[in-house]
Amino acid sequence: MSRDARWKALLELLVERGRLDVEEAAVDLAVSAATIRRDFDQLAEQQMLVRTRGGAVVHGVSYELPLRYKTARHASEKQRIAKAVAELVAPGEAVGLTGGTTTTEVARALAVRGDLTSGASGSPALTIVTNALNIANELAVRPQFKIVLTGGVARPQSYELVGPLADGVLSQITVDVAVLGVVAFDVTHGAAAHDEAEAAINRLLCERAERVVVAADSSKLGQRAFARICSVESVNTLVTDAGVGADMVRRFEEAGLTVLAV
Repeated sequence: MSRDARWKALLELLVERGRLDVEEAAVDLAVSAATIRRDFDQLAEQQMLVRTRGGAVVHGVSYELPLRYKTARHASEKQRIAKAVAELVAPGEAVGLTGGTTTTEVARALAVRGDLTSGASGSPALTIVTNALNIANELAVRPQFKIVLTGGVARPQSYELVGPLADGVLSQITVDVAVLGVVAFDVTHGAAAHDEAEAAINRLLCERAERVVVAADSSKLGQRAFARICSVESVNTLVTDAGVGADMVRRFEEAGLTVLAV
């Protein structure tokens, strides 16, 4: 196992359990205790965990795993969700994409749709509005898409641009559909993110959209997070994976949402 793969696995275990012992982690990852100690020390230097006697704990009360370490979590579910979301987009529409691993997969699914080609007059197949640097970077090479990237200050955890510069761009545009990546989505508490600045930008994007789609794997449903993005009433469609429970689907449908479980 490479160091990057090992770090990713360690951080995912830490998020799930809140605390890891060296010996426990060594058994889970089938490596030596000395290797785990070095990994913990190096991750602590990057402020991605807090070292304790004999182990490590998550860094902070509201812990956010950086985007580069989240790509493998629920990967197949996210790809199915992304394909279903991409199919909800019509050629010629303006699409808002927030940051996150699921919305990144949505961007990739849109990029490979064969029917999204530039019009005869040179009009774009889609206009993509995003505050996510990684999404803009991936789609900028697609000549059939018009890419609008907000200004703002970059958050290294998510590659999202936040702050008044991003506000200024979003307040001047409208989109047909906003695709919202979330860390939690609940009927009572709505959609939420870890960071209040990200939540504010995502909220504004939703307000500028004709319709709002939440793209979230089932592990995020019925959960709460620190910063509220919007109420459930602001969302039109939820696209999730087939692992969602029937009762959860019923609750969202009763709240007025169309639920697609793929």
